[in-house]
Amino acid sequence: MSGGEPLGRPRDDAPPPAEVLPVDPDIADSAEPQARPSDDAPPPEEVLPVDPDVEAGDETQAPPQQPPAKAERPRQADVLAVIALGGGLGSIARYGLTLAWPTPAGGFPWATFITNISGSFALGLFMVYILEVWPPNRYVRPFLGVGILGGYTTFSTFAVEMRHLLSLGDWSKADAYALTSLVAGLVAVWLGIAAARRAAGLSVRRGPGRRSQIPSSPTAGPATPPPKRSVP
Repeated sequence: MSGGEPLGRPRDDAPPPAEVLPVDPDIADSAEPQARPSDDAPPPEEVLPVDPDVEAGDETQAPPQQPPAKAERPRQADVLAVIALGGGLGSIARYGLTLAWPTPAGGFPWATFITNISGSFALGLFMVYILEVWPPNRYVRPFLGVGILGGYTTFSTFAVEMRHLLSLGDWSKADAYALTSLVAGLVAVWLGIAAARRAAGLSVRRGPGRRSQIPSSPTAGPATPPPKRSVP
C-alpha cells in the first residue's frame, strides 16, 4: 500500500457487494417443515364458495323457491260411471242377439253382421240429435255413443269370425263378410244421419245445425230493397 492513497476507499477492480433481497413470509413459512397429520385427526372443514351478490355479513338469505304446484285435473269419475253403465247395457243387448241368432258351423255370421250394421245406423242417428238438436248435456254422449254403442258393436268378434272362415278355406265367404260389413256400415251411418236430420226438420245435406244458427233480431224491420236505377 502506498502512503499517498486514502484509507477505506474501495478499489476500482473490487467486486460489488451482494444485493440482499427481501424475504417473502409465505415462502418462509412453507419452507419450514410441517407436522404430518395423524390418522385420528378430524378432517378439515369444507370451505364453501361465497356468492358475490350477497354482501359480507349479511346472514339473511332468501328461502329456497318451491316448485309450482301442478294444476289438478278435473275428476271424471261420474262420466266413467255413465260409460260403464252404458257399456254393460250394450254388451247385454249384443249377447242376447247372439243367443237368439246363433251362427252354425261354417255359416255366415249374421248375428255379428246385423249387430255392427244396426250399431252404425244408431251412431249416425244419435250424433245428429246430440250435436245439432238436443241441448248440451254432460252425460248423453258418453252414455249413448261411447257406452251403449261401444258395448253393442264389436270388432273383436268380427276379426275372430273372419279368421275362422279363412282357416276353413272359405275365401269367398270371408271376402263377402269383410266387404259387405265395411260398405254396409258406411251406408248405415249415412242413412242414420239422413233419417235423423229429416225427422228433426233439418236439411239432409250437411249444413249449420240449430245450435250454430243465430236468430234474427225481433226488432229488426223488413229488409229494404235497393233503389232501382233509372235507365236514361
